[in-house]
Amino acid sequence: MTPNPRARGPHPACPYACRAARPAATASPSRSPHPRAHPPWCSPCPAPPTAASRSLAEEVSSIARSELPGLDARIGYLDGGDDEFPSLEAVLAQAGAEQKERIGHDGPADQPAAVVVPLLAGPDSSLLRRIRQAIMNSGSGADLTDVLGPHPLLAEALHVRLSEAGLARADRARLFTVATAADGIILATVGGDEAVQAAGITGMLLSARLAVPVLAAGLDEEGAIARTAEQLRGSGSQQLALAPYLIGPELADGLLGAAAAEAECASAEALGAYGAVGRLVLSNYAAAVGITLQQGAPVAR
Repeated sequence: MTPNPRARGPHPACPYACRAARPAATASPSRSPHPRAHPPWCSPCPAPPTAASRSLAEEVSSIARSELPGLDARIGYLDGGDDEFPSLEAVLAQAGAEQKERIGHDGPADQPAAVVVPLLAGPDSSLLRRIRQAIMNSGSGADLTDVLGPHPLLAEALHVRLSEAGLARADRARLFTVATAADGIILATVGGDEAVQAAGITGMLLSARLAVPVLAAGLDEEGAIARTAEQLRGSGSQQLALAPYLIGPELADGLLGAAAAEAECASAEALGAYGAVGRLVLSNYAAAVGITLQQGAPVAR
C-alpha cells in the first residue's frame, strides 16, 4: 500500500523564537515601571531544527524588532538540545534563572520570566500541548499567548501570496486583471477541525477581498482537499487555487505539492515571514506584557 503523503503524524520538531524583550530608551511605547524579563515566542516546525526554520524565525523577529527597538528575541526548539539548536525548555529555564537574579537585585518581579508567542496562523492542539509541557517542565512560569489568527492581517498576507503566484489580482480596487486568477480558493491548514474552523473565519475575510468563494480544508485530513475542490467546482468555480494558511515551518515536505495535485490546481506559497506575521507576533507579545504600541502597529484581538 502506498503511504499517504498527507497523513498526519507527530511533529518531529518545532522551533520557537523566545522573545525576551527589553525595549530600549528610543522606543516610544508606554510601559510599566518595572522592566520585564521577557518573551519566548514559539515557531513550530514539522522537521528537525534547521538553518532554514531558524532563519524564518529570525526574520519574523527582525520585523517585530523594527516596530519595537530593543526587543530581545531568543530561539528554542521543541526537539532541540544543543548549543546550535537549544530546546525551548532550556531557553525558558534560562529566562527563569535570569529573572531570579534580577529579583535579587530589584525586588519582586511584576511580570513573567518570558512570554511565548506561538508562530502559528491557527490552533494546533498537538503542538500547543507540547508547548505547554515545555513551559511547565522549564519551571519558568512563562506566559503563553494565543496563536496569530484568525485576523484580517492574515487575510491580507494570503492575498499577497496568491497575487505573487499569479493566482489573484494584486489590487481589486484598480481592477488589475490576472489571466490565471482563481475563481475559487481552498484555504489549506493543519491541526484538525478546530484549525479548519479558525481558518474559515480568515477565509471569509479573504473572500471579501477577492470577491471569490473561499473554503477551508485540512491538509492532514484524508480526502479533505479533494472534497473541497469538488464542492467549489460544483458551485461554479472553474479555476481553483490552493492557499496555505500556514507560516511554513509546520508544513511537512511534499505535503503542499501532494494537496495541489489532489485538487488539480496551482498553489501559492506559505505565509512565511510576511510583514503582517511579525506585526501580529509583536501585537500578541505587547498585549501580554502591557505595552501600548505606537500608532500604526496592530492591536491584539
